[in-house]
Amino acid sequence: MSTTFTGQLAAFATSEIEPSSLARQMARLSALDWLACGIAGGEESVAQILRGQALSEAGAAQATLFGGTAVPARMAALANGTISHALDYDDTHFAHIGHPSVAVFSAAFAIGEARHLGLHQVIEAALFGMELSIRVGLWLGRQHYQSGYHQTATAGAFGATAAAGRLLGLSAAEMEMALGLCATRAAGLKAQFGTMGKPYNAGLAASAGVEVAQLVKAGFEANPQALEGALGFGGAHHGAGDVEAAIEALGEVWLFESISHKFHACCHGLHAALEAARSLDLAAPEIASLTVRTHPRWMTVCNQIAPETGLGAKFSYRTVLALQALGKDTARLDSYSDALCLDPRLIALRELIHVQADEALTETQAHVALVRRDGKRLEASHDLQAPVAYETREARLFAKAQALLGADRCAELWSVLQGAGSAGDLAAYL
Repeated sequence: MSTTFTGQLAAFATSEIEPSSLARQMARLSALDWLACGIAGGEESVAQILRGQALSEAGAAQATLFGGTAVPARMAALANGTISHALDYDDTHFAHIGHPSVAVFSAAFAIGEARHLGLHQVIEAALFGMELSIRVGLWLGRQHYQSGYHQTATAGAFGATAAAGRLLGLSAAEMEMALGLCATRAAGLKAQFGTMGKPYNAGLAASAGVEVAQLVKAGFEANPQALEGALGFGGAHHGAGDVEAAIEALGEVWLFESISHKFHACCHGLHAALEAARSLDLAAPEIASLTVRTHPRWMTVCNQIAPETGLGAKFSYRTVLALQALGKDTARLDSYSDALCLDPRLIALRELIHVQADEALTETQAHVALVRRDGKRLEASHDLQAPVAYETREARLFAKAQALLGADRCAELWSVLQGAGSAGDLAAYL
């Protein structure tokens, strides 16, 4: 067995290790969340563009697009990865600040449907891929993210490769080769945040994973050490390269158990502040000033000062907190509109909200201080990593999925995901 970083990842991705029960449960919940976000995002402009490109190219009918019609697996992964991230409403793992599901599930379901594989097998492969993407993200480190790389796209591409390769039956040596080849394909920049380019990053990762796994399965050869080796991905992309931390207890401890799901339809960096403000029962008429303290990392991610579009609003502390104070439901998609961003009431309220960086806070924490017009001061804090009972999480995710899809469709999808059917059984619901 290879002792290199890539070799150990490959051994894990092709192993018969039994995932923890909680990791399996969380993966199934994330599958429902991914499907709900993808189906609901099917009418977005970026979804229409990607679907249009896929349909214009045609090709082998291997895997189904969100919105219907089967296309080649690689194109399905590209389109579905993009579409399922279009609403920016999917899960996040804060160990590396990435969205694992959109890249990995999009790749896994494309291969699973193309090969007529069972849902249980596909979801398990996705779980291995998502865990691997988190580990690669840890290895790349915060320096990689702060340099401008989008971990959903970079680390996510390796997770998509692992899931696709596992479903294609790659050996450990072949998986190592595929991960090495993926090092040449993984890409995505934070500069795209607030544009169609952000969800496209997720689609690129899913597509790259499918492509390199298929190529290696067909006999393609590449440098298996292109991830961490000389002139490799880590060094070229400002990776910190802490192998020991990245693979600690790999296969024994499942970091995916601590995945964080979104309950507000905006950037996850905003959620701790929204939850803290929610506990104060924020209302616009009472606000004299509102001060938000957050980790410095979010200041360049989701602190747009005065966005003029609904998409930009999803990356703005001042805007989402103003929306919440005006009584808008930040869990609803239609709360983030161009018209609301230009509402004089929101613009005036936004001027009363101040955002400050605080290095004493972690990336999952936020603190809000409200000064009311009567002079009373109220404060609240929230940490997204605070333990949430599985039953509570399941209930909130069901409520979210029902809001996006309707109760009947949500129930049907959940029934299919829990059954012993095939990946193709989901096609009719897409």
